[in-house]
Amino acid sequence: MSDYLPPLTALRAFDAAARHMSFAKAAEELRVTPAALSFQIKSLEEHLGRPLFHRLNRAVELTEAGRALAPGAAEGFAALQTAWQAARRQGNDTSLTVTAGPALTAKWLAPRLYDFARAHPEIDLKFSATLRNMDLERDDVDVAIRFGYGGDEGLYSLPVRKEWLTPVMTPELAEQFPTPESLKDAPLIFDDSIAFLQPPSDWPTWFRAVGVDFAPSHGAHFSNADHAIDAAVAGVGVVLGRRAMIIKDLTEGRLVAPFKTAIETQGRFRFLCLPGAENRPQIAAFRDWFMSEIEKTAHISDEFEIIPVEEVPTT
Repeated sequence: MSDYLPPLTALRAFDAAARHMSFAKAAEELRVTPAALSFQIKSLEEHLGRPLFHRLNRAVELTEAGRALAPGAAEGFAALQTAWQAARRQGNDTSLTVTAGPALTAKWLAPRLYDFARAHPEIDLKFSATLRNMDLERDDVDVAIRFGYGGDEGLYSLPVRKEWLTPVMTPELAEQFPTPESLKDAPLIFDDSIAFLQPPSDWPTWFRAVGVDFAPSHGAHFSNADHAIDAAVAGVGVVLGRRAMIIKDLTEGRLVAPFKTAIETQGRFRFLCLPGAENRPQIAAFRDWFMSEIEKTAHISDEFEIIPVEEVPTT
């Protein structure tokens, strides 16, 4: 039995077989023949001096030595994969993969990307619209744009302005409901995607901010912010819309915000990447474009009395 590490190909064959509990499936994953894979594992067992698998009639089982080796082999190959992807990204200045939530992608990013693509034709931009928290070390992602409280330890995190919310509706509905008090009779739309925020930034909070005694819960509820906004654009009702989600529909006249009181949430968007990666040319270019696009519509906030949610009376 040797203390020297065995060949990487043999360890890779063992890792695949241990994960699948099948030599045939492992061989298929590695694109080798079952005989070749069996040979690699046999050479590994000879190097170790004891068997790693019990060969049964139509299956295999790990021996005690195999159970001892399997977790470390899996972790080692996962670490190698992560390091390899990181090294590839370091040498690639032409591709950029960004992940953001589906609502922000649909309502804010996608309509603006033409300008970025035109200004940077050398960058191959890819998007992953998901709410899953991607691992920037393990997943093939360069930049994440996320909404919430933060807690971005170990990452480069550039905070964006805090989000505020105000009622928005079609111009036709605005004529029917001209005052905050009149909204008590309006069909209300609920964006449940921000239900996690504390203190709550919801309809009862907004009504308290404008001095109206009303705590609605009945209405159309949507789990995605963009779906709630689309329902308002279609005239379904009035939605308490977040700045980033409503800004395009406001500026293009599909929605109006007749009541100039907004509540500022505790949550905000952040631009995230691995430490040091913010200096890579394509990430720096996207960051600068992203922040400049936000500033282009920052003046709209001046039209509102924006009340921090923690300052809204609780009763």
